[in-house]
Amino acid sequence: MTFWNFFFLMLIYIPLVLLWIFGLLDLSRRSDLSGLSKALWAITLVLLPVFGMIIYFTVGQISPGLDAGPRPVATAGVLTDDAISQIEKLRKLKDSGTITGEEFAAFKAKLLV
Repeated sequence: MTFWNFFFLMLIYIPLVLLWIFGLLDLSRRSDLSGLSKALWAITLVLLPVFGMIIYFTVGQISPGLDAGPRPVATAGVLTDDAISQIEKLRKLKDSGTITGEEFAAFKAKLLV
C-alpha cells in the first residue's frame, strides 16, 4: 500500500463509511418517523450513499416524517427543561387538589416515556 492509498483511505473513505453507518443508525432509532418514511430514507441512504447522507442530515432532521406526531419531551430517561417545568406544574395542580395523585402519576409517566 502506497502512502497516497493509505492517505485517501484514512481521510476520505473511512469517514464516509462511518457517516453512512451513523445515518442508518440514526434513522433506525428515530421514533418520529413512520415505517414508510423510514423505509424510503433507508432506500435513499443505500442507493445514494453520499448524496443520501447529505440530504438526510440536512432535510431529514428538519422535517419529520409525513404522518409523524410531535417529538417526545423526554427521551431515554433524560429529562429536558420542558419536561421538568411540566412536572412542576403538575405537582402544583396536585397540591392544589385540581388533579388526584393517580392522575399526577399517569401524566408524569407519560412525560417520562
